[in-house]
Amino acid sequence: MRAMLFILTATLVGACGGAPDGVESSVELGAVPASLVERVRAPRYTQHARNVIVFVGDGMGISTITAGRIYDGQQRGVDGESNVLAFERLPHTALIKTYNTNQQVPDSAGTATAMFTGHKTRAGVISVGPQADRKDCAAALEHRLTTVWERAERQGLATGIVTTTRLTHATPATLYAHSPERNWEDDKHLPAEAKALGCRDIADQLLSRPEGDGAEVMLGGGLRNFLPREVDGRRRDGRDLLEEWSSGAPDRQIVRTAEELRTAAMQGQLLGLFANSHLPYELDRTADTTAPTLRQMTEAALDRLEDADNGYFLMVEGGRIDHGHHDGVAGKALAEVVAFGEAVDATLARVDLAETLVLVTADHSHVFTMGGYPTRNNPILGLVVHNDGAGHAHPMPAVDADGTPYTTLGYLNGPGAGFSGPRPMPGTGPQSFQQALVSTFYTTSSGEKALTETHAGEDVALFAGGPWAHLASGVMEQNLIHDLIVFAYGWSLEEQ
Repeated sequence: MRAMLFILTATLVGACGGAPDGVESSVELGAVPASLVERVRAPRYTQHARNVIVFVGDGMGISTITAGRIYDGQQRGVDGESNVLAFERLPHTALIKTYNTNQQVPDSAGTATAMFTGHKTRAGVISVGPQADRKDCAAALEHRLTTVWERAERQGLATGIVTTTRLTHATPATLYAHSPERNWEDDKHLPAEAKALGCRDIADQLLSRPEGDGAEVMLGGGLRNFLPREVDGRRRDGRDLLEEWSSGAPDRQIVRTAEELRTAAMQGQLLGLFANSHLPYELDRTADTTAPTLRQMTEAALDRLEDADNGYFLMVEGGRIDHGHHDGVAGKALAEVVAFGEAVDATLARVDLAETLVLVTADHSHVFTMGGYPTRNNPILGLVVHNDGAGHAHPMPAVDADGTPYTTLGYLNGPGAGFSGPRPMPGTGPQSFQQALVSTFYTTSSGEKALTETHAGEDVALFAGGPWAHLASGVMEQNLIHDLIVFAYGWSLEEQ
């Protein structure tokens, strides 16, 4: 019923949408305020999409977008508040509800599963239905969910995955893997009983897929999950998955640096593994950094996909936005937002929205906020400076009830709350912890407590342009992103 209702809605909207090259309007443009003319002229494409690109800013909630926009502008020496990130120029937007079936505040595995399979599910599971408990291999094997990537492979489309995290991390894994546990990235933590039942680790699933011929391009981190312990990997089964993959078909290439990516041959499948774990934060890059940027990886992927005979599907994840927030360091997260925006900008400069659906969204938000009445143009990472009674900036920062200055940005919980006694003077550098209220933590494998900030449960934004992008409107369940992709391609929602 959900799928049928979505198709009916799309048909009705399309009937009002006019010709494929844009919407005809009876409104005289001379009567439209100049500030709205661009919106009135925004085309509504109602033909099938040849290509689909999904950008996922992991953890990029709306407060993160706002702060990232200001940070980007201030870094470039322009007005931050009125600055516009590349994806904010896309003509259609919606709010996305992110809850998992068993959690008010979600995790990336459950939310990405919703986006790429059309079904909400439990937190912590990878493209299996909510009927399966976490870590329950037998139930997971019975309740596999078909992903849009798998359908693209079966339809003969070229496919690509780009991420700044490990390629086996939760968000990219939901495209190609099926697992009741997101942490089964290699066989180190895969229980023997699960392996005996037929469950496979996520790295193994990436490089030995039954659908189509596999992805044309896979770029990210996670090298350790593909190699045995004997050669500095983490695998305990002794397998070298890279050797198995490269010898499985002709013209397969493995690259490990930005330079190798730049000079790689254009033919054949390409696997880029640029770090043992995640790629470095943007703020940690130096002249000696060999890993490519998100923009470089995205452009390399498009170089290999854009001439595909049957079109393509590409997912690009800015995954370290999320990690910067978990660290409680807003500067890290915001620098990742800027890099994410640059990748979107480079993409929009080269694709034709008449044939390519571009979606930009987040899987979930974080307990990240900005407030305190700072004056206009106040440094976004800085201390709050109030305006005086006449509306002009005070010469000194504002203070709390105990006389201590505070920053514009902060967290409800996380490492920034790890202090005793009176609240200390907050740092304002790009690598500083932001102030927080509650010392939340996770327990490490050695049993120690490690402070970490948590996700948040409010809606996130979806920005869209291209065929049927105008269906991104209002408040939508997260699994409808999948339905929008499938409908834009012209595939049946009833066939999985």
